[in-house]
Amino acid sequence: QVQLVESGGGLVQPGGSLRLSCAASGNIFSIYAMGWYRQAPGKQRELVATITSGGSTNYADSVKGRFTISGDNAENTVYLQMNALKPEDTAVYYCNAGVQTTTVSLNYWGQGTQITVSS
Repeated sequence: QVQLVESGGGLVQPGGSLRLSCAASGNIFSIYAMGWYRQAPGKQRELVATITSGGSTNYADSVKGRFTISGDNAENTVYLQMNALKPEDTAVYYCNAGVQTTTVSLNYWGQGTQITVSS
């Protein structure tokens, strides 16, 4: 069993910043990638940013230049630094991890954290 625990969401004004954290724990042999996805009301879940264990990153066009993903392999933790936030960034943000346990390789999801960008 693997658990992902997210923190750092909340309410912020347009132009503000927030930092999300996600820590993975449990039966982890290795993590090959972690990332952040988001889902706004009435919309499908979409990719925000991902990072591999080797440090390769990928961003949605809508967040390039504003968001930065980083990871700590030793702590099985991923971060998302979000700057210059816009109202359209309002969504529930979900952490995702591709995990190799001692028996299987699966994708795991966190419970989600709400981010609201509003004045």
